[in-house]
Amino acid sequence: MADLLFELTQVHYAYAGKIPALCGIDLSVVKGQKVAIIGANGSGKSTMLTMLDGLIFPDSGRVKALGHNITEEQFNDIEFTRFFRSNVGFLFQNPDIQLFCPTVKEDIIFGPLQLGVDRAEIEKRLEKAITELKITHLLDRSPHQLSIGEKRKVALAGVMTIDPQVLLLDEPTAGLDPMTTRDIVDMLLTLNQAGKTIITATHDMHIVEEIADIVHVFGREKKITRTGKPFDILSDQAFLQEHNLAHIHRHRHDGQVHAHAHSHIDHH
Repeated sequence: MADLLFELTQVHYAYAGKIPALCGIDLSVVKGQKVAIIGANGSGKSTMLTMLDGLIFPDSGRVKALGHNITEEQFNDIEFTRFFRSNVGFLFQNPDIQLFCPTVKEDIIFGPLQLGVDRAEIEKRLEKAITELKITHLLDRSPHQLSIGEKRKVALAGVMTIDPQVLLLDEPTAGLDPMTTRDIVDMLLTLNQAGKTIITATHDMHIVEEIADIVHVFGREKKITRTGKPFDILSDQAFLQEHNLAHIHRHRHDGQVHAHAHSHIDHH
């Protein structure tokens, strides 16, 4: 299939060869899709994104991306590495991993500079990213002086200036205030409408309906336990509670404490 960007077949991976992280993953991603990966802590979501980004490789099974079998040896080829890094961008869960330059501007343009993008084109992409993310006023600041929300926006701007066809995002809205979350979700929707493929690992069930056409749920067995449309999965409260994905709210009424599961569908 010409539009198939990623195809994983029976992928297994263990940290240090001993701690299972992925246990038989079958997954495909089509160009232009919005994909959400959800699951409890430790179910393998971040590991999956790291593998899709070519930073780790399966112990067994096959990963195919952008028409190529992805192996560690492939990344010894400078041309392939440049091709892959130009087409796949990764937003890490901790933005401090991505922000290491003296100023915000230097961090944002670091990626395309390393990939040999023309300087005039870089400036054009920079202006577009900082305008859309509303961070023009931060350009001369040190990244380490920023709030977590500002850091996330700067890291996302850095990915955007690479102009990849695929964006991998690990918990992009974790710990953010509602307005910053809204800005980032809107930006992801705009990128998808422009033809980008968006793959997001998240615990934030409130954004899943917007950021996903399809949802893959990772279970305790470190494999995909269910795949489906966002509404079908988010409306199944029993399933969400079983996989530690339902918010349990407690409130006091008539002197008694009541607990109930929160419905993301009703909230939306």
